[in-house]
Amino acid sequence: MELFPIHLLFIVVLMNRYILGPFMRRLRGRQFDRVDDTYLPRVAIVIPLFNEGKGIFHAVRSLLEQDYPAHLLQIVVVDDCSKDDSYAWALKAAEGHPNVLVMRNPENMGKRKGINRGVKAAVDAEIIVSVDSDVIVDKSAVRQLVRRFTHPRIAAVGGRTYVTNRHQNWMTRMIEIKFHFAQEWLKDLERSFRQVMCLSGCLTAYRRHVLLELEPILEARNIAGVPIKYGEDRFLTRQIVKHNYETVYTLDAFCFTAAPATLAGYFSQQLRWRRSNLVDLLGGLSHAWRLHPVVTVHYVSQLALLLSYPVVIVHNVLNGEFWDILAFHFLVIGLLGIVYRYETRHLPEDRKVHGASFLPMALLMPVTYALFTPLALLTLDSGSWETRGSPSAAPAESPAGNGGDLPPTHAGEGSHP
Repeated sequence: MELFPIHLLFIVVLMNRYILGPFMRRLRGRQFDRVDDTYLPRVAIVIPLFNEGKGIFHAVRSLLEQDYPAHLLQIVVVDDCSKDDSYAWALKAAEGHPNVLVMRNPENMGKRKGINRGVKAAVDAEIIVSVDSDVIVDKSAVRQLVRRFTHPRIAAVGGRTYVTNRHQNWMTRMIEIKFHFAQEWLKDLERSFRQVMCLSGCLTAYRRHVLLELEPILEARNIAGVPIKYGEDRFLTRQIVKHNYETVYTLDAFCFTAAPATLAGYFSQQLRWRRSNLVDLLGGLSHAWRLHPVVTVHYVSQLALLLSYPVVIVHNVLNGEFWDILAFHFLVIGLLGIVYRYETRHLPEDRKVHGASFLPMALLMPVTYALFTPLALLTLDSGSWETRGSPSAAPAESPAGNGGDLPPTHAGEGSHP
């Protein structure tokens, strides 16, 4: 079996992620992340809520402390018929704060429809900031997002996510390093052309009129007549770019969330992200040619690698060469661990983990590819909230979002984080 074309895909994605992207960031200098401190629009923070329990209380309270003029800021919580006490906690967080509006859907509608309802309720807002219910937002985040709307064509600005439980166990330490690369490196190429293809639902700001313009498309999203409730952040970002708007990403606006700490939680998250990757990358083929040529090549190569990599794994297993591909994974992951350690050398010990913590990814990656890519293809019409279905399951929505791992050339989340 000739695998040279797949090797070529590895090289293309590797070059785009770790060489061309960072090169473009350095080449553009200050133009890479422009700001406008004179822009102070009315902002509504919309939080879709489902089974978050007391977490929503802390999320709302963190947003009330934003370093942004209070008279220009509104918070809208939309409960999607939670089965726990989330709605009560949201009401408690709103007590004494007239700028906090708590709504409850008449039936379970899914995250996107909940956000759309919140957008409609925020009639005075010019900018909508979408925030997940399981995050704590840094007090400067809204201001940092808003100041990136430097041009009318910029329709969305995304922020980054930090892992709060990075030292909990081997899993969270591994995810900490994944997040580092997903957010510090992997979006640079798309940022260079203001065509970031996935802005995380954890923390992203949008022009309200663009959300209203796209509402019919977002509301009607389905596969085989089944409404889709996963990957809504990636789908929305792609639709924004498709309609000739620009998307921007900044490291200066950030929030904090807990990563999955068990294999079950991690696998559930990865399956949902894998579906998101497949649905959206395939759906975008019809208009990928309208992107900047460099971004088009990157987009298509990601999809090709996503679909072909499980074939590589199965091929190696059937030919008794699995240990060869595993050794290759350990080599690449080990090198990335060294890069992580070097780049975080200035941080205090509680803000970083050891670079060797990334090594388990060398084994988890081929396993999740061999199992979850076919499973994701067979369950694309899933209508479940997946990992967001219970208070105990609150894994982060990736920062960098491609939602899931690409092979060693893409060690972090390209779409969700």
